[in-house]
Amino acid sequence: MNRLASATSPYLLQHAENPVEWWQWGADALAEARRRNVPILLSVGYAACHWCHVMAHESFEDAETAAVMNANFVNIKVDREERPDIDAVYMAATQAMTGQGGWPMTCFLTPDGEPFHCGTYYPPTPRPGMPSFRQLLGAVSEAWRERPDELLEGAKQIVAHIAERTGPLQESIVDEAVLAAAVEKLQGDADPVNGGFGRAPKFPPSMVLEFLLRHYERTGSEAALFLADSTAEAMARGGLYDQLAGGFARYSVDAEWIVPHFEKMLYDNALLLRFYAHLARRTGSRTGSRVATGTAEFLAAELRTPQGGFASSLDADTEGVEGLTYVWTPAQLREVLGDEDGKVAADLFGVTPEGTFEDGASTLRLLADTPFEDIRYTLLDERAKRPQPGRDDKVIASWNGLAITALAEAGVALDRPQWIQQAVDAAELLLRVHVVDGRLRRSSRDGVVGESAGVLEDYACVADGFLALHQATGEAKWLTEATRLLDLALTHFASPDVPGAYFDTADDAETLVQRPADPGDNASPAGASALAGALLTASALAGHESASRYREAAEQAVRRVGVLAGRAPRFTGHWLSVAEAMQAGPVQVAVVGADPALRLAAARGVHGGGIVLAGAPDTPGVPLLADRPLVEGAAAAYVCRGYVCDRPVTTPEALAAQL
Repeated sequence: MNRLASATSPYLLQHAENPVEWWQWGADALAEARRRNVPILLSVGYAACHWCHVMAHESFEDAETAAVMNANFVNIKVDREERPDIDAVYMAATQAMTGQGGWPMTCFLTPDGEPFHCGTYYPPTPRPGMPSFRQLLGAVSEAWRERPDELLEGAKQIVAHIAERTGPLQESIVDEAVLAAAVEKLQGDADPVNGGFGRAPKFPPSMVLEFLLRHYERTGSEAALFLADSTAEAMARGGLYDQLAGGFARYSVDAEWIVPHFEKMLYDNALLLRFYAHLARRTGSRTGSRVATGTAEFLAAELRTPQGGFASSLDADTEGVEGLTYVWTPAQLREVLGDEDGKVAADLFGVTPEGTFEDGASTLRLLADTPFEDIRYTLLDERAKRPQPGRDDKVIASWNGLAITALAEAGVALDRPQWIQQAVDAAELLLRVHVVDGRLRRSSRDGVVGESAGVLEDYACVADGFLALHQATGEAKWLTEATRLLDLALTHFASPDVPGAYFDTADDAETLVQRPADPGDNASPAGASALAGALLTASALAGHESASRYREAAEQAVRRVGVLAGRAPRFTGHWLSVAEAMQAGPVQVAVVGADPALRLAAARGVHGGGIVLAGAPDTPGVPLLADRPLVEGAAAAYVCRGYVCDRPVTTPEALAAQL
């Protein structure tokens, strides 16, 4: 029976024709496991995951392996992007059992959903230290038949152990000393030669870079700026960044940013677009402007859906081969460009006879500042004739919220109104499709909403995106919708017992063996840190009564993560960015009257996390513009920090001096 055919997830649809009798997660699947008295085999992955594809081809498409799975287990397939709550619960179990995690994630559960054995990828034949998948299936099914009580008891102990490790953190203030110490710790973790932090593999530390830039803006710390700028340059010149089409791959397999793992994720590109636009705004960085523009163009060209939202990802593989679309040999460059320009391109992009990737091919890096637009367009046209990676075209609410924020802020700062319009289109899709009975749903595809309820990061990131649109457009609608989502988040996700602590699932969501609550920023902001940031922004935009409530909630949330921020700044980048904005006020700039130059000066001069809003005096539904009149009939800018305001100014030069 094909139970995946109706799924909204492209990842589940990839497995719909497997000989494995897959179930989607739900009460029916658990009831079937109880009826048959067999364990659950839970397989979690996502559409752009290379090793998920490998395990699918090796095992899930193999009839003999599928027969073993069907005879001994109820097999459940989950898209981690649609169900981050399920992924979080069983990833915690996997990490507790094995000391590491990743995808594909393979977990064996009791019929009640309690995990008793977890791992990741398993090969079709044994390898040193790793059984084959078939061997594992045999061992687990035998253990379930012969000693089920032992497995059941072990599963309960694992659930209890995870609960102990994931309780709320103790309060600890994130003050000036903590922020400065975080920069110092990041200096110690930095790679002084290649940029970035730690060793291979290297992931783009987008939220940490945003924090460092904000710290520089507020304090003038040259150390913070150097860390941010040097990493930005290294990533932008490496193979991690697509030198032809724009956009970033998920991570670099090496420390030098040469060879990427080729999937491109919406959340990475949204966060990096925002950072590079902020870098260009603050320092005038040519790299910042080039990469922000290229990344925005990538989002529009490659990830935008017909409904106006943004798709989740591009696949790591093309026709089962990594890098097939992207890599080049010197001979291929000469064939497309001719001998002379082919050599120029090889030198410019680091394409060598030996190759930097596989089979003598090279990824493209930018090794010089030579103008290369003609070469880029020619190679891009040729690359378009190659097979292209698959696209996971489901729309994830939180990731679209990140994209809306980035496009709105970058569009204002770099004066690109088309980016703001793209952000509006995506926001309208979320309101039209993802809001069902007043609540937010996690995903949609082809304009059809999925069943999965929104989690905390969805409410927070979408609210933050709406707040960015409110500032970019001056429309009251976006403030109204943002505060409605924030009020829902405070009602349904806050811990009833611990002020400032939040769960990742709502109080009326499906009950899992554990209610997830992960405070750490990872590839994207933690739900709680995203909420803290949105609450802080809303506190500077909403009316007085709501503003105080939102500010207090944001401060409580940041205090709850103080210990973690001090110990692990690489995994609390968004939290630290929010704390920096708190230290700075955040700065609020209200521009009344129609003066584009004054508004642009505000957008380019405000500190990270600051507020810029332009419109007519006393615009209905826009509290920041209330009681702020024109000055002698001329447009004016009002700058406030916390509860202290400067006198209004009427020229861009005077505003720049205030900021």
